[in-house]
Amino acid sequence: MRAFREAVEAGDFDAVEALLAEDVVFTSPVVFKPYPGKAITAAILRGVVRVFEDFRYVREIGDPAGREHALVFTARVGDREITGCDFLRVNEEGLIDDFMVMVRPLSGAQALAEAMGAQFDRIVKEAEARSA
Repeated sequence: MRAFREAVEAGDFDAVEALLAEDVVFTSPVVFKPYPGKAITAAILRGVVRVFEDFRYVREIGDPAGREHALVFTARVGDREITGCDFLRVNEEGLIDDFMVMVRPLSGAQALAEAMGAQFDRIVKEAEARSA
């Protein structure tokens, strides 16, 4: 999804948030339970920006006119290099209604889990503020 990729690469997280459906479901690579809703998903994505270093998309997979998209990325969390993929599905209005992330290797996923865990209180407060 070109608009999402361009917004992320430009660091424009207001534009990223505008591309999320109100009922979006975010599935984390390191947490069992999905997170439903635009406010928490946007807050999680802002948290990821604070954790990832040297983030870049390296490939797009999928039909540009289709509803399913995969964006492969690389990043670093501390001293761990990771490769991951954002799996996005858009609804009839062109907004992201399903957002699942997978990362590898395990040591990178563990570093990501630890770093995001340290952010989680702030993420929840940001989501609550956006929901109010």
